[in-house]
Amino acid sequence: MSPPMLSVEDLTSGYGDSQVLFGMSFEIAVGEVVTLMGRNGMGKTTTVASVMGLVRPTGGAVRVDGEPVHGLQPYRIAQRGLGLVPEGRQVFPTLTVDENLIATSANRGGGAPRWTLDAVIDLFPRLGERRRHLGGQLSGGEQQMLAIGRALMTNPRLLILDEATEGLAPIIREEIWGCLGRLKAEGEAILVIDKNVSALLDLADRHYVVEKGRVVWQGDSPAFRADAGVIDRYLHV
Repeated sequence: MSPPMLSVEDLTSGYGDSQVLFGMSFEIAVGEVVTLMGRNGMGKTTTVASVMGLVRPTGGAVRVDGEPVHGLQPYRIAQRGLGLVPEGRQVFPTLTVDENLIATSANRGGGAPRWTLDAVIDLFPRLGERRRHLGGQLSGGEQQMLAIGRALMTNPRLLILDEATEGLAPIIREEIWGCLGRLKAEGEAILVIDKNVSALLDLADRHYVVEKGRVVWQGDSPAFRADAGVIDRYLHV
């Protein structure tokens, strides 16, 4: 049996003397869409940062295809096929849309790349209308589309989105969810963090609910819907 594409095992991590993760564990198979859900401040972003090597774990393991990557430099982890759409988008404000996309382009799988400029523009037609605009001139929704497109241009095997639709207008949120649904249908593995529970249940295969730096509930969408108390216990403020 093949190992999961990504496995996180008993991960501990934090910032200086402040520990945030207390044994975080989850896994993602090839082509699977998985969520991390939880209230603000429960460790979801720290989990992503620790997986990507932006924060050095203090214990546990992160494995890609069964091989340990914890302790590697972030660019080495990215080269294993992980593409990050960070919280806050972090597009290059003084580069054009095309330049933002080209700046991160890579073909780590060999052969003809799935994601090219034309493919990203096909996924996000709004970006095609803004190709010569600077990143800092785009709306928040357009910047989020650009951040997703920039991650896709690395031709990742796993796309990680931290706060996929935070702060976006409803019509833009629907467009983002539609694009993620298309990616899922095409076999893209996705790890997504967001607060829109309804959209996450429609999109994802499985869910992990995080409380105080550890997983306190896990299951698929039917199981989530059947557990009437999970939202009140772990997601409501």
